[in-house]
Amino acid sequence: MFKSKPLAVAVAVTFATPLSLIAVSAGAAVLEETVVTAQKREQSIQDVGIAITAYTGDQLDQLGFTNAQQVTAMAPGVQTIQPNGEANYSVAVRGVVANDFSTNVESPVALYIDEVYISQMSGAGFMLYDTERVEVLRGPQGTLFGRNATGGLVHYITRKPTEEVEGYVRGTVGDYDQYKAEGAVGGGNDWVSARISAVLNNADGYINNRYPGEGKLNNANDESYRAQLLFTPTEDLEILLNLRHGEQNIDTGFFKYVSSVEAGKLTPGVPNPVLDGYTDKTGDVYSGSYDAPGFNDLKTDGYTGTVKWSFGDINLTSITDYSTTKRNYIEDTDASPVSFFQFFLTTDAEQTSQELRLDGSTDNFNWVAGLYYLGLDIEDNNGYQSDAFSLTGGSEIPGAIAGIYNPYTSNLDSYSGFGEIEYHLTDAVNLTLGARYIVDEKDFEYTDYGVDFLAPKSRNFGSPKNLANYIEAGYYKDSRKDEEWSGRAGLDWALNDDLMLYTTWNLGIRGGGYNAPIIPLAFTGDEYTDEIMSYDPEKLYAYEVGFKSTLFGGLARLNGAAYYYDYQDYQAFFIFGIQTFTVNTDAESKGAELELTTSPIDGLDILLGAAYNDIDVDLPGGGTSPSVVAPEWNLNAMIRYEWPMFGGYVAVQGDTVFVDNRVFALTGLEPSAASSYTLSNVSVSYATEDRKWLLRAFVDNVTDEEYLVQTFDLSGPDNFGMTEQYYGKPQWWGVSLQYSFGG
Repeated sequence: MFKSKPLAVAVAVTFATPLSLIAVSAGAAVLEETVVTAQKREQSIQDVGIAITAYTGDQLDQLGFTNAQQVTAMAPGVQTIQPNGEANYSVAVRGVVANDFSTNVESPVALYIDEVYISQMSGAGFMLYDTERVEVLRGPQGTLFGRNATGGLVHYITRKPTEEVEGYVRGTVGDYDQYKAEGAVGGGNDWVSARISAVLNNADGYINNRYPGEGKLNNANDESYRAQLLFTPTEDLEILLNLRHGEQNIDTGFFKYVSSVEAGKLTPGVPNPVLDGYTDKTGDVYSGSYDAPGFNDLKTDGYTGTVKWSFGDINLTSITDYSTTKRNYIEDTDASPVSFFQFFLTTDAEQTSQELRLDGSTDNFNWVAGLYYLGLDIEDNNGYQSDAFSLTGGSEIPGAIAGIYNPYTSNLDSYSGFGEIEYHLTDAVNLTLGARYIVDEKDFEYTDYGVDFLAPKSRNFGSPKNLANYIEAGYYKDSRKDEEWSGRAGLDWALNDDLMLYTTWNLGIRGGGYNAPIIPLAFTGDEYTDEIMSYDPEKLYAYEVGFKSTLFGGLARLNGAAYYYDYQDYQAFFIFGIQTFTVNTDAESKGAELELTTSPIDGLDILLGAAYNDIDVDLPGGGTSPSVVAPEWNLNAMIRYEWPMFGGYVAVQGDTVFVDNRVFALTGLEPSAASSYTLSNVSVSYATEDRKWLLRAFVDNVTDEEYLVQTFDLSGPDNFGMTEQYYGKPQWWGVSLQYSFGG
């Protein structure tokens, strides 16, 4: 006899709650509680006074999420930004985002994997596989999670080793000759267990390069693996060793060319005198003519040791990690068949972190306290290849090209101590107080060189053997020490078993830093002063009220919140042509979010969500601008229906997201603006009665919507006379088959 088991997989929002598995028992739908660790201990999501969206591993499987971008893109009030296309990304939460593509800049929305901070945007676009849970926390999280979480954070928790032998294998074939294989296997005994997970993904490029002799762009060529070993010598002690590796080697750097011969305007079809009269009149946003197509060569590695020891009523946690990120990236910035300008950057980052944490509870208290250290050593560079913008006056070496090479080093030592208590004022009312003291010590050294690139198309373009005829154009060196506090105060009140109200005040901190200009300041007559090259820490005072409720005897959840943000020394990122700077200013934001999750009848799940955001940034010259990647409205909807058929379960699912108008630069001019879009996906799946086999067919972007995810304004006769536009993926179909064993 079959019982339908609806799954609230989705796409929607939560402001206060994640998506949860919905099980049906005796004909009545019951929303199961989802456990999260947003306060460094296991709690039901409905009991935490924080706006959270969470996805279980089963939900990720049902949704077909395969990378980190997909998870964040589908959460209301959360957007993704891809300043270098498929190469990397950062997360925007409630209009808080890093739009700077300099690799020494950390995002204000922190990313974590198994409680380890991911500092480099270059290493953020990883694939999702063998995942236990994803938690998206909105609002400042500096008290328990540390620096650079003014906007919030995204935490990816992987599946851990178990005693029982279990795992899965999954294969996917799809559009553009995609093939993907992933799987995991683990097992052991009551003393030691292990788990190995891996994924490989390949696909042809979906961008047609019309330049003779050059291939397609934006292909997929990714692989990743993870090995974990868990020791449990006693009931009170566990030691987890985690090794992870990822690689990406793709032909990217794609931007669609649009003529912008007038400053601040789009002039499609008008010949560009800067680029020898070139124009692109095809109207195909997934094609171009690129004489110097780019690439992204990325490798990430990580080694983590986690020790958890319980003694009495106190728990000790130690997390030790060493991570590296290495990346070479170059693009055809002018997006044309003219050899004019190729921007590049490299990353060579080493990160060391250590957290020691104690937590415990009594009848009236829950508490956590700890120490944290982060060491970040970066040896990076950026620059460009262009005889047109050269200190050397243009290369006279056959086959070479002149340009600018900007090596810089950044060394950070960050120390902090933190604590948080939750006191039960009554059985229904809880008071939460927390604080973190942070000391950041940073050294920075930067040099501008005019050089000749002897082999411009070399994949090791930054090698000393590839550089000649150095001319120093500028030099800057500085050190800074910042001492800051972050804090949290919250009150939650359970009016009854089905309704909880909460209010919070947060002080979030984002660390200070340094600019790494692409264009030598000598070109504009400026000097390398502290005022231009450095910026101070950012403070965010955040006020929020919200509610979490269960309706109709457990058939639905309705959650909502409203917030007001007051920034001091907001770190605003400005792009002037190809030049980039971060400066301190002020900003304020207000918004609200609402989510409904319901299973009104057996087998049917519905998710509806909405987010509103209004953020204004003070411009240094006067006036205000909306923040980048901050749509005023963001709407989500998902419907899924499952019924017994063919000796198993058949399910159909459709989801859609609406994203309002956005800007990608604080100038707000036409070339940096993007219109609203609606993105929809559909799927049908079949699961056997024991749910060990799962066959799924899907079509992403079913309407083949053409939507912008990034633009760069290079308009005007004194610039490149063009705008770069980066579009999201076109319609994409695929079929996957998964077999799960054990468990």
